[in-house]
Amino acid sequence: MSRLLRLTTAGSVDDGKSTLIGRLLYDVKAIYEDQLAAIHRTSVERGHATTDLALLTDGLRAEREQGITIDVAYRYFATPKRKFIIADTPGHVQYTRNMVTGASNAHLAVILVDARHGLVEQSRRHAFLSSLLGIPRLVVCVNKMDLVGWSVDRFEEIRVDFMAFADKLGVTDVTFIPISALFGDNVVTSSDVMPWYEGLPLLSHLEEVDIGGDDNLADPRFPVQYVIRPQSSGYEDYRGYAGTVASGIFRPGDEVVVLPSGLSSRVARIETPRGPVDEAFANMAVTMLLEDHLDISRGDMLCRPHNRPPATHHVEATVCWTDDRRPLRSGDALVIKHTTRTVRAAVEGMSFRLDVNSLDQDDRANRLDLNEIGRVTLRTTEPLCVDDYRTNRATGSIILIDPATSATSGAGMIRLMPGGKTSSNVVRHTGNLTREVRFRALGSEGATVLFTGLSGSGKSTVAAIVEEVLVGRGQPVLLLDGDNLRMALCGDLGFSDEDRSEQLRRAGEVARLVAETGVIVLMSLISPFAEDRRRLRMSHQAVALPFFEVFMDTPLAECERRDPKGLYAKARQGVITGFTGIDSPYEPPPDPELVLRSSEQSPSDLAERLIGLLDESLGLKQLRPVGV
Repeated sequence: MSRLLRLTTAGSVDDGKSTLIGRLLYDVKAIYEDQLAAIHRTSVERGHATTDLALLTDGLRAEREQGITIDVAYRYFATPKRKFIIADTPGHVQYTRNMVTGASNAHLAVILVDARHGLVEQSRRHAFLSSLLGIPRLVVCVNKMDLVGWSVDRFEEIRVDFMAFADKLGVTDVTFIPISALFGDNVVTSSDVMPWYEGLPLLSHLEEVDIGGDDNLADPRFPVQYVIRPQSSGYEDYRGYAGTVASGIFRPGDEVVVLPSGLSSRVARIETPRGPVDEAFANMAVTMLLEDHLDISRGDMLCRPHNRPPATHHVEATVCWTDDRRPLRSGDALVIKHTTRTVRAAVEGMSFRLDVNSLDQDDRANRLDLNEIGRVTLRTTEPLCVDDYRTNRATGSIILIDPATSATSGAGMIRLMPGGKTSSNVVRHTGNLTREVRFRALGSEGATVLFTGLSGSGKSTVAAIVEEVLVGRGQPVLLLDGDNLRMALCGDLGFSDEDRSEQLRRAGEVARLVAETGVIVLMSLISPFAEDRRRLRMSHQAVALPFFEVFMDTPLAECERRDPKGLYAKARQGVITGFTGIDSPYEPPPDPELVLRSSEQSPSDLAERLIGLLDESLGLKQLRPVGV
């Protein structure tokens, strides 16, 4: 059986969310006879012509009287292929906080759209909130197709409108299914009246969807929840650290570091209620035992030495304010709960308030009222070890608590901005030596050359030859290789899209600083995203430094045949995920300064072509004889 799938339903009022869930449960025979009898009896009392399956999830009296959803209703059911937990969330704008609660840990969001009305404001709002909460998949069910004559043209019109909006959100995994929740068409079984739809019905799609890549297995994080020190005989020296693995994988023998103290040890063993295990991965509740007795308490976090979340007193987060007693203002005192750590904090500032209907940002806003969303900066009394919410939901989320009442006041999704913010108290020191004077004295002009391409395309090989030749001519050169950077400057980064972008940003900052001293910097990184490379180019152009983008245009098949590090084989076997060229995209440069094809020329010939370009563009000259 596949993994448990958590899904949430969303959409405008009366789009049929509760009816869809009721139909789904009814058709898979997940409703008890007494429940069905009670629903039928209530439907008759209300004068309904048929049994109103929406009553199954609309459990509150106010919900049944108004025929709407107010609170979040959770329902569990299972098929032979998969287990499911459904969160039926409200559609009204005043219940946005309920929708955020229900969708916070969902793998997938089912967004209903009334075929008669198409995409309305509430549909857009819920699609935006789903993307904001990091839900990776959307299933758009165009409901009430029976009321538009099962029209394929109407279905296509709604699909085009929704995708135009989804493109603005950066959502790519969207599936569209035409349904009639009232009659069950394309809910559990395929519809006979819509033969033009060739996709799976909703239940089959939910059974088949792959969520194996949702867990972050690259960044080991273990927040300590409780320290176990038994007092019984035979366990005098037992010291276990209990908690739930937030992300990554831990194994006995792994070296770990304790944050925020920085103490280090190794994992001695990992225990569960069923006994010791060889590894613990995301969402497993375990007890860790270390080789050393360290001062560790609740709220501390175990991670790997070269993969640490940044520790910070300043947290920038997108906050949904859920407190109906008071607004959130700059200067307010709060309590923040982050994983198992609780600290006091103050609101340092507010960047903007977001209009969830238009996606407009109000930069003049100075408060958040109930159900409003905005970007807020918080200052904590103790450091928090945080990740970006987009890469790690567990360590990238916070709860805001009212210190006076201990009531939950809001939820926050942490955003790590590349490079962070520079304090206004930091002033650039320019020194007495201008760049022109330095370049003239050294007889050398600095520049940055970025080698980009797939793994195995020949980037490092050609870069090393260029380095050797230029240094032999007396030209100062620095080679920044991606793997070497990950052993030091970028040792805390994984291989997510965000971390790849951050690695290029860091390497680019180093390259720019070094190039300003008259050194030619050769950067050898995959750098798969065109926008990241464009930013790097712009940062050099802003300070008038030469920048050259060299595209190693080697076919994927050839790179995979070479496979110098064995990574392609591991990616094909599923041992590693997110590997560029296999299950992660590479965006070729549209207009590089030079295209090199290692499958057509030797590395030496390719290096000679690049050196010729540098000689011509920079006017390089041999500063001293080779070998001197």
